[in-house]
Amino acid sequence: MTTTTKKGSPMSDGVVSSGWDVLDASHEALRTAVRAVPADGWHRATPCTDWTVAQVFQHAVGDQIGYAAALTGEPGPDFNPFAPSGEMEGVDPVAFLEDALARAAKAWAGVDRDAAEVPVPVPPHKLSPWSGSAACGLDAAVHAWDIAVATGRPSPLTPELARPLLKIAREIVEPLRPRAYAAALAPEQGDDDVAVLLRHLGRDPRWSA
Repeated sequence: MTTTTKKGSPMSDGVVSSGWDVLDASHEALRTAVRAVPADGWHRATPCTDWTVAQVFQHAVGDQIGYAAALTGEPGPDFNPFAPSGEMEGVDPVAFLEDALARAAKAWAGVDRDAAEVPVPVPPHKLSPWSGSAACGLDAAVHAWDIAVATGRPSPLTPELARPLLKIAREIVEPLRPRAYAAALAPEQGDDDVAVLLRHLGRDPRWSA
């Protein structure tokens, strides 16, 4: 990703930076996964039981808008991210995603890093600025993985990104089970940082379409 010298400013390719490393890397992972979905890939099965690629995508978009809305007080998504339709007719996936990512990035770019707490749309509904931005990133990154593996693409998660994401996952995920995350899977010998994160989130690192 092209870098920016001013927090929250547009990058040269039109991408907006939040200034939070984990969140920006997670946004890029989701962006990469979505742009690689083939035209016939939106109705494929995903690691999210009973949800297609399109539904996971819509859910991820709605969650990014929800994080932005919690910070800014602006309206949240105009659909229920937990009941995505999966209908993609007339939707430009890249534009739909970029609007949501830009909203989230701009909102987090305006956060006071010295604040004790900031509002977030998940329990406990207030987190430290780092934890809040990382929680927003966790949502984007795990769904980037869902979409990528469902469409036969390489995992967009790296060990360097998985380590801070695991830190925030251990902080926030338990109250979100089972609505947002399945039960954690037992670790296995040889798991790397990415596998440890995925198992904690109830995902099989070896899942494939």
